[in-house]
Amino acid sequence: MAAALSATSECDHVAYEEPDQPSFAEDPLREFTFSNADEVARVSEELSEVDIERWRAYGWAKFELAITPRDGTPADDTLLRLMIPRREVRIRDGIARLRGVTEDDLGRLEQRLIPLAPQEPVGQDLMEPLLNGASAEGYKALVAEGVGAIRGGVFDKVILSRVVEVPFEIDLARTYLAGREGNTPARSYLLSLGGWEVAGFSPEIVTRVTPSGEVTAQPLAGTRAFGADEQLNERNREELYRDPKEVFEHAISVRLAAEELTTVCTPPSVAVKEFMQVRERGSVQHLASRLSGMLAAGESEWGAFAALFPAITASGIPKRAACDFIGRSEPTRGLYSGAVLTLDFDGELDAALVLRSVFRHEGRTWLRAGAGVVGESTPERELEETCEKLRSVSRYLVEQPVG
Repeated sequence: MAAALSATSECDHVAYEEPDQPSFAEDPLREFTFSNADEVARVSEELSEVDIERWRAYGWAKFELAITPRDGTPADDTLLRLMIPRREVRIRDGIARLRGVTEDDLGRLEQRLIPLAPQEPVGQDLMEPLLNGASAEGYKALVAEGVGAIRGGVFDKVILSRVVEVPFEIDLARTYLAGREGNTPARSYLLSLGGWEVAGFSPEIVTRVTPSGEVTAQPLAGTRAFGADEQLNERNREELYRDPKEVFEHAISVRLAAEELTTVCTPPSVAVKEFMQVRERGSVQHLASRLSGMLAAGESEWGAFAALFPAITASGIPKRAACDFIGRSEPTRGLYSGAVLTLDFDGELDAALVLRSVFRHEGRTWLRAGAGVVGESTPERELEETCEKLRSVSRYLVEQPVG
């Protein structure tokens, strides 16, 4: 459904899939843009003025929302964009519910609910030689610099990423279709909004807030390859549990997630619900934990989002020092390691971490992946980890037909 509607959409749109609950929204009826982290506090106020029954907002937040100056100085770029759609499809329990402002809007959606024919991906052959290409040596040098900063006491952990350009035009909707079949994401999304086009298979959420005020965080940290060889997968799984570097990286991420939840939740309610389980996510497997708490009086879903954004597993520990290092050392991330999110009229918020994605913006198409760097990291292993993650997307790229 998402791929078919996206492929035939002629306006801004967002497809967003929670487990067994895909939705699609297009043609912004109302838009909200914010250019500074301080402005996030105004989101609830502005959305409260929406006079559409049972509305849902869709949008994205850039990673730079976390590192823009918090002194009220406007940034030069939109860092958070939300839209309330003119047309929308939500599927629950196998039933599609269509919403539109007019009868014509509903008819335009119904006519397009035709499955998109899949197409053979070409990324396995065309992209594999590029994964260890131009950015590899620079990335290893950056990891070494990060390890030096950690040993110098600047921070405990930092997630460092690299870009791999895609040198051919891709069919984004069919890439999403192929990648969704080949991945096991926590969330997935396919969007064209505010000049950004993204297809992605998120391994984890930044946060989820229910209407009753339960806040969930889901840090994934610790990575090994996952593929068709079951015996190798099992060895890699056992290695994850035995590797001191991976276990330490995961444990400190869980600790910080608990601390962040405590800033917006009643402290007694904050608990670790799952600890160091292994989750398979496409071409990799991760150590995963799940924490939750109940919003304290006076706190909102946006307060929870602000407390947990950016995700620990895409920034570092402490966050501010790690984000400052990332901002100085890497090309602008944009939507990479930001969030794609939905927000409902009743306060329900669901925000996917933007990883395992392909990006198209201002004439470029690229992939991006990172690895968690701690004091025991080696540049060679962290480079290998980025390649493992890149394959979650690169092998499913579908080339745009010529003509």
